Amino acid sequence: MLAEQPSLLSVFEFFNGLDMTKRFSAKPVNGAAFAALLSQEHPIVTMVLSRGYKVEEITYPFKKPGARYTPDQGLPWLLVSTLPRFTDDPDAFFDDVIAFAHKQPRQPLATHYRMLFDWLAERFGRSCWIERSGSSIDYLGSLHGMFPDARFLHLHRDGPETALSMREHAAYRLAIHFVYEKPRDSEPSIDELRALETGKASDDPITRILESRPPLEYFGGYWSQELQHGMRAAANLAAEQYMEVRFEDLVSAPKDTLRTISEFFDLDPDVEDWRDSAAALVRGIPPTRFDKLSLDEQVRLAEACQPGMELLGRA
Repeated sequence: MLAEQPSLLSVFEFFNGLDMTKRFSAKPVNGAAFAALLSQEHPIVTMVLSRGYKVEEITYPFKKPGARYTPDQGLPWLLVSTLPRFTDDPDAFFDDVIAFAHKQPRQPLATHYRMLFDWLAERFGRSCWIERSGSSIDYLGSLHGMFPDARFLHLHRDGPETALSMREHAAYRLAIHFVYEKPRDSEPSIDELRALETGKASDDPITRILESRPPLEYFGGYWSQELQHGMRAAANLAAEQYMEVRFEDLVSAPKDTLRTISEFFDLDPDVEDWRDSAAALVRGIPPTRFDKLSLDEQVRLAEACQPGMELLGRA
């Protein structure tokens, strides 16, 4: 919806799939290392796509004649959702982005990111940019460290319904299974995630996970944990740097909510009104799932979501 604002470049799902052990490193890196970070696949996406599962957010045009990648290959993260939203030829544009990254001097990653986003905004004739990634509340503290003067908008939804939506999402289902069934003390690197691939044998454990319905508590607990991480970090932000918006309000009153968001980000009020086209993207509140559960399932899921609901004032 924000991408409809004509002065704004919406950078979609950029940080979410970069190597978690490297994306917020304080160590300066040269252009080659920055380009390598941007070029990596996300193994979870590869595992899901190569087994025929769909992920709605993935917009790479696999079926387009001449497309460089197939679902069986390791699609670079920037081609999953970020670059295909800018152009009909994401492969060529990916080459341009990587060439730009290679040319950069040795500098902190925060500087690399700013230079890349500014370059993208200029290329598309926009005067500002906003990066948006699902679940990024989990690493709000790291984002604040990289961008200490930034403003952060937290869009959130009812916890149990979010958890049930995540369980229907193939990539989340696989990732959260690994979180709870293969616990570890630190975030996994891209190479460590890649090592989880078992090969598509006749008795493929990855396929079994994707076809399963892991316990509801996994998803509710994961959602609450993300909120706990994020709200601790939010306490370190100045009041003018942080705002919360309910998904339900954005859907029921999109134009008014978008006006509030625009004011928060200090977007130019003289720019043409874009909220009609943005509001037209609303598809309504998704059908509820929580009320379809058994009473026992409702109780278990509500308990797992309770910590997060309390943090959001939704309990």
